[in-house]
Amino acid sequence: MPRRPLILLAWAWACAVQAQSLPPTVEAALARAKVPRESLVAYVAEADGKATPRLAHRTDATVNPASIAKLATTFAGLDVLGPAYTWATPVYIDGTIENGTLQGSVYIQGRGDPKLVTERLWLLLRRVQGLGIRHIAGDIVLDRSAFDVPPQDPGAFDGEPLRPYNAGPDALLVNFKSVLITFTPAGTRALVHVEPPLRGVQFPAEVPLRAGCGDWRPQLQADFKDPARVRFAGAYGASCGERNWPVAYAQPASYSARAIAGMWQHLGGTLAGQVREGRVPAGQQPAFELSSPPLADVIRDINKFSNNVMAQQLFLTLALQRGMPATFDSAREAMRAWWAARIGGDAPGFQNGSGLARDERTTAAQLARLLHAAWASPLMPEFIASLPLAGVDGTLATSAKGRSGRGLAHLKSGSLWNVQGVAGYVDGTNGRRYVLVAIVNDAHANQAQAALDALLAWTAQE
Repeated sequence: MPRRPLILLAWAWACAVQAQSLPPTVEAALARAKVPRESLVAYVAEADGKATPRLAHRTDATVNPASIAKLATTFAGLDVLGPAYTWATPVYIDGTIENGTLQGSVYIQGRGDPKLVTERLWLLLRRVQGLGIRHIAGDIVLDRSAFDVPPQDPGAFDGEPLRPYNAGPDALLVNFKSVLITFTPAGTRALVHVEPPLRGVQFPAEVPLRAGCGDWRPQLQADFKDPARVRFAGAYGASCGERNWPVAYAQPASYSARAIAGMWQHLGGTLAGQVREGRVPAGQQPAFELSSPPLADVIRDINKFSNNVMAQQLFLTLALQRGMPATFDSAREAMRAWWAARIGGDAPGFQNGSGLARDERTTAAQLARLLHAAWASPLMPEFIASLPLAGVDGTLATSAKGRSGRGLAHLKSGSLWNVQGVAGYVDGTNGRRYVLVAIVNDAHANQAQAALDALLAWTAQE
């Protein structure tokens, strides 16, 4: 039997769609930014949803929410899977082990773990060695069949294929298909260290130093065109100190194989065969499973740091949990079914769970219903704790103006070239907690931050 929506049935939602005047400070900030008031949707109401909304401006107008869409993905994940849910990555040993040699192959089966990062890959392969294996006479076989998603061009969205936020989902997602390049000044050179090691990929061991720091990345004159050999034609700023540069690997389809082979070699293991794609043989039982961090921790990474590929991994997992093939279509179907059962009303136009889509559509009314439902849920503490705290951490670490603004709100931000917005919960000076939704869709949206800040201040101080 489907569960009833979490929102209070007595809540008079009709009040929320009535047009209301924007606060004068918000109107003035929009005018300075040359953003028409019709480009903003806004909603403010007490979190329990019982009282008439304080502000409801164009709440039924459809807008692109950008990363604010992650609110739906993460709350659905908590509600469907539970905060203690973990992803398992089973490892199978097909063959016999004799004197440190596996006469056969190792199978690693991806099931959607969003956080199989470098240190956890290290742990997985160390556990293989803990079985007494130092040499693999066969292959390391990667089974990524749990997800059925088409190959993605990481540069298709915004022409930035080397940005880790553009990494595509993968049943066996290793370290977000990215490397972390660390530059450390030492004498007259900067040492270059790369994690994880990628087999068959060469990075310079060092680069020259130059005076100053400034915008240090362009000064390196990096060349990533050859996936097998990365070059730096420039120099690193001596006064920069140690800096990290996360970069998506230029050939993402081969990343997992290179990373696993590189880490196995780094650990002293040897491999007679190759790292290749394949399926786990029928009837095999895993030698062990590596478990991910719990979902409550994963959604903190998704929301506080707006991690797109982790959100997509969770989105696809919702389909797997229903016993459906993990495609974007089936994940959208799973989200619509959940929304109907738990939130009520028409569902937003979900695309991939991350908001990294030009055709994502929702309304302030829909987001408000979601936030009110989350407030009424027993999972409210875990959900709110996953959101950036204004002026303190995550994507909002530098957002609050002055000490008085720090920590007054838990909000998910969203931004694209024509989108700027926030949605979440605001602590009022009157001791009440408010739901806030504010999104601008406009060619000048990137100039509208002051208007959003003004609305946040008005919400807190009224």
